[in-house]
Amino acid sequence: MPRASPPSAAVPTLVVMTEPHGAFGQDTFGHAAERAARFFGTPQYIVGQTIIVIVWIALNSVALMNHWDAYPFILLNLAFSTQAAYAAPLILLAETRQAARDKTAAVMTEKHREQEEKAGERRVAAIKAETDKLEALLESNTTLTRQDKELTEQIAALTREIHAALTKSG
Repeated sequence: MPRASPPSAAVPTLVVMTEPHGAFGQDTFGHAAERAARFFGTPQYIVGQTIIVIVWIALNSVALMNHWDAYPFILLNLAFSTQAAYAAPLILLAETRQAARDKTAAVMTEKHREQEEKAGERRVAAIKAETDKLEALLESNTTLTRQDKELTEQIAALTREIHAALTKSG
């Protein structure tokens, strides 16, 4: 069975963010509130509500039989008030949940940035150490090259001396 290797500094890690649960267990109510709040802001809702209001007023203004909500449309105002009384807390709940998600995301982003910064510092330190080693090797190579040149010059001088001594004695 293969073993997983520990994450290295160069490999980014994926952090799974979980949504916090509210006072309603798995927070079904919160999810429903967010869906409702999103729906209240859609063009479909606004157009649908406008059509309902126009039909309501038209039916109650020109009704041939019973006017169930005659002018000034008290029942329609009551419906709007009730809808607003429920919509406002749902929207606030949705905003609170989004703010909590945003805060969690910001914390995770900051942690990730700090981890990347530390990993970057480690990489810079490793590069500096390698650069220092290369610099030492280059200096050592330069010293060896200088010594090689000096020895070559000494050998050439000795060779000339030997050659001169051999040609004189011969």
